[in-house]
Amino acid sequence: MRRYFKLFCFIFCSILCTILLTSCTGTLFDGSRTGNENQLIMSYRIFNTTDSQLLELEKGDVIDAEIICDSGRLWIKIQKDHETPVYAAEKILTSNSFQVPIEESGTYKITVTGEKAKGSVSFKRIED
Repeated sequence: MRRYFKLFCFIFCSILCTILLTSCTGTLFDGSRTGNENQLIMSYRIFNTTDSQLLELEKGDVIDAEIICDSGRLWIKIQKDHETPVYAAEKILTSNSFQVPIEESGTYKITVTGEKAKGSVSFKRIED
């Protein structure tokens, strides 16, 4: 009888550990994403990761940005190559719209990082 009790405890503890460990790994992204050389548009219920998109921009173009932050936090960076970012914001908690003028032609990387974020982001190229 004691042998079966030990076996039962071992199996029960194994199953419990498995359940606890799998519940700790949360969902990284639950939503939709569209991106190309002219835009990055994401809408998400869960965003716990980093995503980026390269935009091909010309001098005089403008990036039209709209951030909707229903919950959580976002970090955003817009940068050409390894130069100083033309826009950077940390721990965004509120919704916002803004425009970023482009002073030099090239490939710009938009990087968005979320932490327990819910909402959407939109970055669109407006040609000069």
